[in-house]
Amino acid sequence: MNITNFQFLDNSGSEWITFISIILLSFLIRKFISKRIIIGITKIFNKQNNNLNTYLNKPINNIIFMVFLYIAFNQLEYPNQWNLVDANEFGVKMIMNRGYALIIALFIIQLFLKSTDLLGEILKNKASQTKSKLDDQLIPFAIDSIKIITIIIGVLVIIGNIFNVNVTALAAGLGVGGIAIAMASKESLENLLGSFTIFLDRPFIVGDIVTVGTITGVVEKVGFRSTRLRTFDKSLVTVPNKKMVDAELDNLGMRPVRRAKFNLGLTYDTTKDQIKNIVKDIQNMINEHPMTNDDGRVRFMNFNDSSLDIMIVFFVNSSNWDDFINTKEDINFKIMDIIEKHNCSFAFPSTSIYIEKNSKQ
Repeated sequence: MNITNFQFLDNSGSEWITFISIILLSFLIRKFISKRIIIGITKIFNKQNNNLNTYLNKPINNIIFMVFLYIAFNQLEYPNQWNLVDANEFGVKMIMNRGYALIIALFIIQLFLKSTDLLGEILKNKASQTKSKLDDQLIPFAIDSIKIITIIIGVLVIIGNIFNVNVTALAAGLGVGGIAIAMASKESLENLLGSFTIFLDRPFIVGDIVTVGTITGVVEKVGFRSTRLRTFDKSLVTVPNKKMVDAELDNLGMRPVRRAKFNLGLTYDTTKDQIKNIVKDIQNMINEHPMTNDDGRVRFMNFNDSSLDIMIVFFVNSSNWDDFINTKEDINFKIMDIIEKHNCSFAFPSTSIYIEKNSKQ
């Protein structure tokens, strides 16, 4: 039996062989074609091939496969016995044609979105080399804006060109229900306006340490709806932009200094002269430290239940968290040396019990 004379669904064996061959060929050469396209883009824009391959390889592969699929299906004909209506009327042909157009449109939108992500990665790398943090904040916002515009344009193209819907009439119809939509999305609109307020007023920028309510963390990203904070225990907290604007916000990153305050407890067998000398030495040490200013104060403050308390307050000349904790550690070590030099001891919570023995007459 000659397979070329074989008939299935009104298509000859040779037509089915061509169809299957084109599909198999797409799996064999689409990666090669995609690679050549990426290499060409690399040469044009002088960018790293790895980044382009990561972002663009999959969407380009998908588009190439859909092109081969279109060529393959064009080798076949619909069976006459199905009595299908023309593609302009609702039926199998219309569903197949529009379904294919919809899928290829979605893959093209995916390609644009991935290209936008690649652009954002390039701009972020350049922004990281500048001293200003404003571009670090603007770039993610701009990339999100481009992606939203891309999706909106893509949806409008799909509705207008694929499904033949009158976009102008649709927009006019939506205008009638605009008030209802605005009321339903009131919170989203408030968050969107909050994001614009943050960019215009700039109460903080990416990298600042802020406190909003009970949350303290480093600003990682400002988006359309929310701001992401990385807390010191490495949790990622998402705060709505409306709250970031309306609530009391303490920008710790804007402080020129960071304050440290604590009490130092000494045992009750410490003499008055020892306390005076300890207070004096700690005060001098803080004043002479390269990371502190002259606003530090060391005073003998309280007679506590189990300790003689010395109050220590100093200010570190940096808003950076690492500078603060490193300076505080260094000062703590020097305080220990001072206490040891004066032969004194740190107090700890304790209770003394006195037992009185009465003699019987």
